[in-house]
Formats: sequence, C-alpha cells, structure tokens
Amino acid sequence: MNTDFLRDLNQAQLSAVKSVEGPELVLAGAGSGKTKVLTYRVAYLVSIGVPFHNILCLTFTNKAANEMRARTEKLLGTDSEGGGARRPGNWIGTFHSLFGKILRMEAEKIGYTSNFTIYDEEDSLKQIKQILREHNLSEEVFPPAGIRWQISKLKNGLVLPSQAQQLAKSRLEQVTAETYGVYEERMKNNNAMDFDDLLIKPIVLFNRDRGTLEKYQNKFKFILVDEYQDTNRAQYMLLKLLAERHRNICVVGDDAQSIYSWRGADVQNIFDFQSDYPEAKVFRLEQNYRSTGKILKAANSVIVHNRRKLDKVLWTENHEGESLSVIECESDRDEGYKIVQKIRNESIKDKLQLKDFVVLFRTNYQSRALEEAFNRGGIPYVIVGGVAFYKRKEIKDLLAYLKLIVNPQDDASFTRIVNFPARGLGDVTVDYVRNFAAANQIPLLEAAARVDEIGDIQPRQKSQLRQFANLIKKYQRLKDELSVGEFTRSLTDELRLVTSLKEENTAESLNRMENIQEFLAGIAEFQTENPDGTLQDFLAEVSLVADVDRWDTKRNSVTLMTIHAAKGLEFPVVFVSGMEEGLFPLSSKEEDELEEERRLFYVAITRAEKKVYLSHARQRFRFGKLSFQAPSRFLAEIQSDLLDQEHGARVSAQRSIWETSSPSESLRPSLDTAISASRDNPFTSPAPIEKERPNTPRIKVGTIVEHQFFGEGKVIEMSGKGDTEKVVVLFGANQKKQLMLRYANLRVVR
Repeated sequence: MNTDFLRDLNQAQLSAVKSVEGPELVLAGAGSGKTKVLTYRVAYLVSIGVPFHNILCLTFTNKAANEMRARTEKLLGTDSEGGGARRPGNWIGTFHSLFGKILRMEAEKIGYTSNFTIYDEEDSLKQIKQILREHNLSEEVFPPAGIRWQISKLKNGLVLPSQAQQLAKSRLEQVTAETYGVYEERMKNNNAMDFDDLLIKPIVLFNRDRGTLEKYQNKFKFILVDEYQDTNRAQYMLLKLLAERHRNICVVGDDAQSIYSWRGADVQNIFDFQSDYPEAKVFRLEQNYRSTGKILKAANSVIVHNRRKLDKVLWTENHEGESLSVIECESDRDEGYKIVQKIRNESIKDKLQLKDFVVLFRTNYQSRALEEAFNRGGIPYVIVGGVAFYKRKEIKDLLAYLKLIVNPQDDASFTRIVNFPARGLGDVTVDYVRNFAAANQIPLLEAAARVDEIGDIQPRQKSQLRQFANLIKKYQRLKDELSVGEFTRSLTDELRLVTSLKEENTAESLNRMENIQEFLAGIAEFQTENPDGTLQDFLAEVSLVADVDRWDTKRNSVTLMTIHAAKGLEFPVVFVSGMEEGLFPLSSKEEDELEEERRLFYVAITRAEKKVYLSHARQRFRFGKLSFQAPSRFLAEIQSDLLDQEHGARVSAQRSIWETSSPSESLRPSLDTAISASRDNPFTSPAPIEKERPNTPRIKVGTIVEHQFFGEGKVIEMSGKGDTEKVVVLFGANQKKQLMLRYANLRVVR
C-alpha cells in the first residue's frame, strides 16, 4: 500500500510512527501533533499489512476518537486494503466505550447479561441514598456524594468491598465500606454497571477467565494509547494484561499535562513506563505548531519549577507574537467587565469571530460574575460544562423509559418513571411494590406486573401499575420491529410528552419541549450514521457522551469553561481568569498538589494560538463573603520580559458601556472608528444578539436546587429583590441555609 502520507511528518514524528515493534513512549508536548502521530501510526500499521481488527487504539474522549477515525479514513481511503477506518470491526475509541463493548460480548462470564444498563453519577448517587435510608443512616452525618466518591476511588484502586471493610478505621470509612458492598450487590441485581465498572469488570473478567484474556491478547497485537499520563490504576492494569503477550504497546502523553489526579489519574504511570518496559524506545515531540514563541517561553518558564518532570522543551518556528497581558482588576465583577471589553476590542482590531475566544476559570462558581458581564455587554456565550444535555430532567426521564425497556431488571429506571407522567403512584405505593419485589427476589417491573398479588395497594393504583407494566411490555415487543427513531417517537407520542409541555405553555415547559425534540433529532442522526444500530447501541453511546462531545464549535459565541474541560482544545485568544492565591493555585499545602496546579496553568497557557490574557482581582466574593485576594505565584514564575502589566481604574466606575440602558445599546460605543471591521463581526451591528445559555429556569419556592457544598435541597422561602434577593433552602432532613441568591451559584435540578 502507498505510504506517501508519511511525507506530512517531521523527523521526530516519522521516527515515532515507523518504530513498530516493541514498547514505545512518545513524549508529546502541547501542540506537537500527538493525535497526528497516533493516527498516522494506525494508518502505517494497516499499510504494512496489519488488519484493523488487530489494532486497539484508546483515547479519553469521543471527540478525539472521532477525529482519529476520520483522519485514518482520509489517509487510507474507504476502499483501501484492510477496509475502511469506519467499518464495524474498528477498535478506535475511548477506554470506557471499547471495554464496554468487550463487556457486552462477554458479560455472561461474570454474571451479567449483554443488555446491562450503564448508570451515570446521578443514578449511582440515588442508589447510595436509598441504601443509607434503608439502614437508617443520616445523610448529614454520612454525605451520599462523599460516599459515592470514596466508592469510586476504592474501585479505581482495585479495592474490593471485603478489603475496604478490613481497611476501614473510622465510622465513616466503615459505613462507606458496608455501603460499597450493598451497592455492588444491588447493581448486579439491577443488571447495571457504573462508569468505573466499565474498567473494573474487564479486569475481573480477564483474571477469572484466562482463555478470554488470551483471546483478546491475540486479537490486539498492537496497542496504542493517547494521553497516557491520565490513566488510572485500573486502566494501567488493563493495558498491562493485554500487552503482556506481544508487548507492542505505544503510549503517547505529556507529564506536564497530567491534571486529573482528583478523578484517579496517576502521573506515576508515565514516569514508570520505562521501568515497566525496560526495552522501550523513547521519542520526544518538542516542536509546537499551535502557539507563538512568547506563549511557549512563558509555558516553559512556569513548568520548569516542577521537580517531578520528564525532560522536554517546547519550541516553535512560529513568530514570537505578543507578550502575555496581565490585567489587574478591582473585583470579580470588574474582571468580567474588563474581559468583555478586551474581547470587544480584539474582535474589532484583528477581525476575530466570537468563537475565537475562550475564557477559562479554575472553579465553576467563577462563571457567575463572567456570565453577568457577558449578559450586560450583550455578547453571546456558551458554557461548556453547565447542565449537561443528557442530565436534564426531561431527557433523563425519557432515557429511563428506554433503559427499562431494554433492561427490565433496572429498578432505578423503574423508580424514576413509574409516576412520570403522573399516575397517582406515590412513595407509599412504590414501597409496597419494593417490599413485594424484595420478598420474592424479583425486579420491580415484574412486581408491578403481579400487582394483584399485593394486597395493600388500592384498586386505582393497582390499575395504574398494571397499565404501566403493560406499556413497558408493549414497547419491549416493538423495539425489535421498529427503527430506533420510529420506536422512540412512538413512545414519546404515547406518553404525550411534547403535547403536554406545549399545552402548559410556559417558558420552562417550552424549553423542555425543545430539549425533547432535540433528543429525537439526535436519535435520527444516530440512525443515519448507524443504519443497523439498535436501541441498546444508542443507549450505550449516549451514556458515555461528555459535555465537550456535544459542544458545537461552529456556533459564533465566546466559550466559557473550566481549564480541566479545555484540555485538548485550542483557541486563537485565551483568557485565564482568577489568577489569585487560594484560587489558582487552588491549594498549595502539599508539593504534589501545587505541582498539579502548575501543570493545570501550563495547560491553560498552551491552549492559546496567538494571545493570552491573565486576569486577577483585588477582591472577590467567595462562598457568599468578600475576600481580599493576592496575585497568583504563577504570575511571578513567568519571565518578566514576556509580560505586559495592565493597571488602571475600575471599568465599572467609568462612564462606559456598562452605563447604557440595554444590551443592544452596549454594542454601539466606539464603533464609529471601526469602519474597516469585518462585515461578519457581530459588534458592527446594533441588532440584539441571542444569548446562548444553559437551561436555567427561574428559581422559586418549591424549586429543587443543588449547592456545591451542601448538595441538593428545596427552596422553602424567598425574600428581597434584585441584588439583595435571598433564599432559604432546606438541605437534607432539617438543615436550613439562608443564601444570597446572587452569590449562591445554585443549580436548578427541577
């Protein structure tokens, strides 16, 4: 096969691609073409005769996997030897999706069936809350979210429930270990797995059945891994098991971009690769194709302060570019306003579109002041990592119907939808069903079908339960007769979901209706791309979709996102807000924590192609209190000759755009001097611009909200107006908190 495509590679990339046999570590700096190396390596392997089905290529995001598949297909062509890169036998994908695929095929060997449900964090949390209630344990003393996180940590550390109980010292650890054991048993009874299980259960499978392990060792003769620095203990073990026969494992990563220890990633994996594979060849990709010279020098001058690092220095043939600008602000509000003003000016000066800008922040709560500034300035924005589409209530409800139809053992989905739409089936009735199911060791759906055997339920409720069970059984028959799109639309119509929301005719109901219609459109798109795809395939795909996977990069809006979410992305202009001690770095008590914060800053800087702004405030509202802030130590670590310091009066105190009476008017100042601005530039038009915002219904008494520290609660009282509006929220059983609505950063759950 023709390998002319290799001419696109520089010498370091070419060496990494053509070194086929044995273990290989590719240290790839930011913007150095690591995805390109992985893609070309797959194409090269196929070109020298390796079948696609013998290559396992693992990534961390669907976005990266889709990009690699598309690039590989383009390099080889759909009619090339070895088949097209998109053919069914293709094994390019995320860890969770590909090992989930293996589990679907081998589930019966570990006591599951192939139609198991995948629970997200919310589903898992509900299971844990139910277990705590059943054991009369207080959620205030034993926070469910904390227990769920600890269970996830134990799983990813490959600690079994029995081992956790032996290791437990405090009462909280004992309760966590006991809950872990009950949780695992319940998940198996529900024929369900959580995200962690998609990595843990394959290890269980391979250790339990040596023949299955050998089957996949022989199948995957070549293993390629993206972002190796982000692998956790479970992923490390899976790779070690699969690679032990052929040892043809190529890992690509950058220790300087290891930023996910909080979710189990262990940077030690990349440090230890050469110890694990002494014969490994090491290649360094140090030429950056993304950023200007000054941006790279700034990044290098910061990361050099880390003690634990692998040697590599980024360089570029790009021009030196502008210095990084440091913006000193009076407050977080002033910071938001100055960022908007800079975007306005840059957009006009350099004829940039809004999608060329990103504002990064360390913690989610920082977005409030930024959103306020963008709203006041009339600039459209989109938040990546707000309320995720597939976690919105109406979508979760519809998905629960589909999950229960596919997996009738899924008690969590049953509980969620048995009274949706309302059927007059309250908690008391559901408890009767649950007790009957437990006594007979059957799923809740089967118990509902046998409702005539439950004596304590009233005739009307019995009728409703019977109808619900019959509805699910009806669609269990239809799922094999109709296409996925026809099936889901038929179910939605029968439940009158769209019709009832349209009849309600409120802003919130119409928003929810549009979300359901978008969901149906997504199913239609899935069917177009996967003509033979089943309902089970669709559910498996959407259960692993991340916010960044649904982010539409073509929409002309400023992007607001956390730095963690920005990993792997690039923008012409990057703003890093909140450059203050105690915020960024968020924590500096331990050296390892400080080094990870520094790596996070390195990631933030290297997202930029042309320009970086670093802003900090003298004072900021944090957790409802005014806090006086000091500039981040990271600013002092950048070479001073690479920085432009910007001081000045508060923007909000000046006679400025912020004193205009409406967002549309705020688009007009100073534009008389911008005659030469691009026709497509949104600032040249005084017309109002539609703002892209997450689904944030108006908070009122009765609204269920979530607080980043107190968890989920119910609004029971409201007072005041505007900036002084307050809410009283009941968290847990009887924990009341009075919060200033403006600063509470509450997320509406329902």
